[in-house]
Amino acid sequence: MTPTDRPILWTAAEAAEATGGGGGADWTASGVSIDSRDITPGDLFIALEGPRFDGHDYVADALARGAAAALVARRPDRVDAEAPLLVVGDTFDALYDLGRVARDRTTARVIAVTGSVGKTGIKEALRLMLGDQAPTLASLASLNNHWGVPLTLARLPRDAAYAVVEMGMNHAGELTPLSRLARPHVAMVTTIESVHAAHFDSVEAIADAKAEIFAGLEPGGIAVLNRDNPRFGRLAEAARAAGVERIVGFGGGADSEARLLTADPEDGGWRVTAQIGPTLLAYRVPLAARHWALGSVSALAAVVAVGADPHRAAATLADLVAPPGRGRMIEIGLGDGRLRVIDESYNASPVAVAAALDVLGRHRPDGAGRRIAVLGDMLELGDRSSDLHGDLAGPLESAAIDLVFTVGHEMETLWNRLPATRRGGHAATARDVLPLVVGAVRPGDVVMVKGSRGMRTDRIVEVLRGLDGVAPDRRVNGE
Repeated sequence: MTPTDRPILWTAAEAAEATGGGGGADWTASGVSIDSRDITPGDLFIALEGPRFDGHDYVADALARGAAAALVARRPDRVDAEAPLLVVGDTFDALYDLGRVARDRTTARVIAVTGSVGKTGIKEALRLMLGDQAPTLASLASLNNHWGVPLTLARLPRDAAYAVVEMGMNHAGELTPLSRLARPHVAMVTTIESVHAAHFDSVEAIADAKAEIFAGLEPGGIAVLNRDNPRFGRLAEAARAAGVERIVGFGGGADSEARLLTADPEDGGWRVTAQIGPTLLAYRVPLAARHWALGSVSALAAVVAVGADPHRAAATLADLVAPPGRGRMIEIGLGDGRLRVIDESYNASPVAVAAALDVLGRHRPDGAGRRIAVLGDMLELGDRSSDLHGDLAGPLESAAIDLVFTVGHEMETLWNRLPATRRGGHAATARDVLPLVVGAVRPGDVVMVKGSRGMRTDRIVEVLRGLDGVAPDRRVNGE
């Protein structure tokens, strides 16, 4: 679909009524954007203001790139007097208003997804499965916070049958307003783990914060919860306290309404059988991480909860691709062979790193190749951070990882616990470790890169990707 073919999301009159703004120009918008660099012709550009940026500085650029109009709190510099502007009191409040009105006018069945890990992957699986059956909107990338959720809703097409809204948090109190804005029909919590522990006193407190997703659940709504997780009972109790009458548990036990029956390795993925209520399903998940087998069951439970066809949805999972930074495999021509890179660079927590190392351990290097892990600091772990980093020595040993590169202050604890034969190199930053990694990799290696977002381990992936077809004597070590 070309930009001009996109259906109209907002008219000037509708946006003005939703936000209480004014401007006078007549326009229609077929998209909504908050980043002038990503403007598609026909978008409404919203000039948000933050502590380190002001979207008003980019209004002229957005209009030059084809934005239909700009939503602003004041007239920016370098903008013609006739420019199509919608002037409001506060642009963030106006974005929230657009999301609220879009949610009010839709007939789409809405699924909200949160959890300590796995929420973006499940969101993408739901986008694939539901999008194959009817018009579906899902959050882009990881737009899951206080501005990402209203932005997702503001983009909701009028003809959407389904909407999948990812919701993230790292402090208590953040999910309640997002849930009340999205008003989901189905609320899923993928799992509860010790993530963002620096902001919480206990894992139970993390569970309580995730349970805020039930605050906005529509009457008759369904909670989909991980029955295998130790905090299932706590979440179920919170759901019932919020008025939720139906709870669907997913897991491997006989007490799970959505049950993983078998998961057998097959061609770098999994052959799965599952029971979703009375429905028996057999299907393939083409991703190597073991958690995808249970994750697929949770996604199918949500599919059934919104009334879509589970058989068709399960068959669609064969086309599932890992989101960027979350386990995507990249093959790179190197010398007379190949280098395989598992891109896990988006974020990191102890449970997620252990899972990624398990995946790396399941890959067989070519020829004399090695299993190599490049690990950046896991952030926001609180007082136990040093111990949790050091404890990764166990999963590294279990997965038979040959060589380890570490990045960051906290990873020094792990580095000091590694035997000399496993030490590849340590540096304070991703930039500093790059020459060490690039100089070490050789044909046949399988490299997994993972670290918290703030460590910028994605730069390592991009440099390794750039080695494709480059002769060894012409490599540039990270520059």
